[in-house]
Formats: sequence, C-alpha cells, structure tokens
Amino acid sequence: MIRIIKKLFSEDRKFYLRVLALALPIALQSLITIGVNMLDTIMVGRLSEEALSAASLANQFITIYHIFCMGLGMGASVLVSRYWGMRENEPQKAAEALKKTVCIMVRLTLGLALLFAVVTAVMPAAVMGMYTPEESIISLGVIYFKYSIATYFFLGLSLVCTIVLRSVGQVRMPLYVSIGAFCVNLAANYGLIFGRLGMPRMGIAGAALGTLIARVFEAGVICGYLFFFDRAIGFRIRHLFMKTGDLVGEYIRISIPVLVSDGILAIGNNTVAMVVGHLSMAFVAANAVTSVTQQMSNVLAQGVAQAGAIVTGQTLGEGERDKALSQGYAFLGLGLGLGLFAALVIRLISGPVIQAYSMSRETTEVARQLMDAIGFIMIFQSTNSIMTKGVLRGGGDTRMLMLADNIFLWLLSIPLGLLAGFVLGLPAFWIYTCLKADQIAKTVWCVFRLRGGKWIKKITTGKNGEEKGLPAN
Repeated sequence: MIRIIKKLFSEDRKFYLRVLALALPIALQSLITIGVNMLDTIMVGRLSEEALSAASLANQFITIYHIFCMGLGMGASVLVSRYWGMRENEPQKAAEALKKTVCIMVRLTLGLALLFAVVTAVMPAAVMGMYTPEESIISLGVIYFKYSIATYFFLGLSLVCTIVLRSVGQVRMPLYVSIGAFCVNLAANYGLIFGRLGMPRMGIAGAALGTLIARVFEAGVICGYLFFFDRAIGFRIRHLFMKTGDLVGEYIRISIPVLVSDGILAIGNNTVAMVVGHLSMAFVAANAVTSVTQQMSNVLAQGVAQAGAIVTGQTLGEGERDKALSQGYAFLGLGLGLGLFAALVIRLISGPVIQAYSMSRETTEVARQLMDAIGFIMIFQSTNSIMTKGVLRGGGDTRMLMLADNIFLWLLSIPLGLLAGFVLGLPAFWIYTCLKADQIAKTVWCVFRLRGGKWIKKITTGKNGEEKGLPAN
C-alpha cells in the first residue's frame, strides 16, 4: 500500500514546475471563460427564470459543437506534442508534420462550423424542442439562436488554435487574449441585455450578440497571431492549401477517435440535459446555476489534464517510455488531490452562489441538493479527466478512450439517470449522482489502464515517416 502511494508522488521537482507552468495559464484562461458564463447567467437570470432556462438549454446545443472542436483540437494536440518532442532529432520531418496537422484541423473545424450554423439557422425551434416542451422557453431559445449562428466559426477557430499554441508551450498569449475577451464580453452583454452604455436593450438576444462580439475579438487575435506572427510552428495562411494526403491516415487514426469520443460524449451529455429539461423548470434553472460552479471548481484539473497530454506527448516524442509511465502515476496523484480540493471549494461557496440568484424556494432547494452531489462527483471527475483527457490521450490511446467514455455513459449513467428521475422519482441529489455515475466507473478503469502500460502507442510523421514512440509491450 505504501509503495502504491509513493508512486503517486514524483521526486522530480522540475516535473511539478513544468506542469504548473503549463496548467496555471490554461486554468486561468478557463476560469475567465467560465466567469464570463457566470456573469451571463446572472444577467440573464435577472430577466426571468424562463430566459435563464432558454439561454442555458440553447447553450447545451452550442456546447455539442464546442466539445466536437475540443475533440479536433485535443486530437491534433496529441500529434503536435509528439512532433514537438521530435524536433531535435528529426527537425525537418517534425516541422512539416506540424503544419500538415494544423491544416487538417482548421479545415475540419470550418466544415463543422458550417454544419452547425446551418442546423441552427434552419431548425432552431426543433433543436430547442429536444430539451424542453415549454413553449415560452422554446421561443426565447429561438431568439438566442438567431444571434448565435456566426458564433460557431469564431468559437471553433479560436479554440483549436489556442490548443495548438498550448501544445508547443505557448500558454500565456491565449491567456492574455481571454482577459481581453472577458472585458469585451462583460461590456457588450451588460450594455445589450439591459440597454446600458448607449446600447439598445435586447434582453436575451443581447446575451447572444454580446458573446458573438467577444468571440470575434478572441478569434481575430488568436488566429492573427498563429497565421502571421508565430515562429514556433511557422503556419501561415498559404499552408491551408498544402497537400496533406500522406498525414491524413495518421491524423484519422489518432485524432478521429478523440473527435468521435468527445462528439458522442457531447450527445450523451445533451441526452442528460434532455432528461434534466423534462424533469421540471425548477431542476433546469437549478442545474444552470450549479453547472457554472462545477466548471469553476474543475478548472485547475482541466488545466492539469491538458498539461498532462502535452507533457506525456513530448516525453514520448523524446523516446522516454519509462519516464512517461512514472509521470502517469504522478498525474494520477495530482488528480486525486485536486478532486478533494474541488469538493471542499464547492462546499464552501455553494451557499453564497445560490443566494446570488433570484429563484423560487423550490429551485433553491434543488440547487442545494445538486451542489452536494457535484461536490461528491468532482472527486472522481477531476481524477479521471486528468487521466483520460491528459495522460492516456497524450500516449495516443485514443481508440480505447473512445470506447470507455461512451460505454460508461450510455450503458451506465443515462439508464441510471432515467431510472432515478422518471421511474423512482428520487431526490435531486441521487438523480444527479446517477447521471454522473460514469465518472466513478472511469476513475477505476483508468487506474487499471495506467498499470497495464498498453496506453502508449506509436505515432508516425506521415506515409514516409518512421514510427516514433516505443511499443506498449
């Protein structure tokens, strides 16, 4: 037992400093983004509970696109991190493979944005109808969608380009851009929702338009830097038209399982949102309030998860298999510690957060129960997210992760949630816990997967490139 515990702590101080240098700016950037969402939620909540629910449910659909883009970006990050680790041994091959990976990623992102924009423009009421039967909420959601159509393009580009920059160690610049976007979003939403700062009063439409303005600013700066000024990757606009056929197979093998996994996971999470949406309006509003708190308490773990993917990929790119294994256990220890810390934070802030909203007594009680459930689940969610989205993904184990993510969600969480909510009629605490049961199961699975060592996969630089990375066995 003592030997196992010792494995969870690395004696290499530089390892923790490296993880902190990567994770902290990423976590701060995520915190800023979530802070914007919280302010949006509070502002919209001042309009009415119907407006709060409509904006929350509309964003559930936009979140599907967000998670798809995260899949594209994080899938590309596996390749980019590995190639970045190879640059000293094979500089020419690594540089060419880096550009091709970014090119494929951007093309897929723009195609995906077009698809979601068309669906949002053509059938907004049908999309809202998947989440709630309440006509008042659907009509407000349609208004929100109307001003969100163009958001997909700017959101996607800024997101995937940010992930690529992080993969080569550039984490500060995206953070500074997020701070700027936060200020833009805050001013635009305040002015457009309530008719302040000389702007028209647009209500829920103003919330969507304010977010769009902030996304345009963010994408303009991030993409402008990557396409015109960045020297590490050296990607330019002309490279969007380069031939990438020799790397497409490798990109599909590594990245597409991440996209499929995160995409199906997004659909599964939206199924969870549909379950929530059909329970009661009080549950929907309470979930909108508590979900922001959940995101805020998990930002550091998300930062460490992305740092884990980057560090693991670069370590394996250098050919250090044993070192990557040792680091994997250290990341597991970090996950457990951060999960317990997040649970404590939720316990401390749940009361003041709930009191910040104008809600009915029923909604307030549901929100309190959800806060307790989130605190419990966060212990497991932090641990497995660092392992699945970080270490195991960085090792190239994307196909197995795709299977594990979706098996636990579709065969465990959703059936249990349906049973708890619609058959047994359990309290909100147990409904939420059942809907998130996959987080507990995945944590146990990650420990066994890490110990087996089969998560380390080979990656090539293309059709003519040599395999780089050590075999699992």
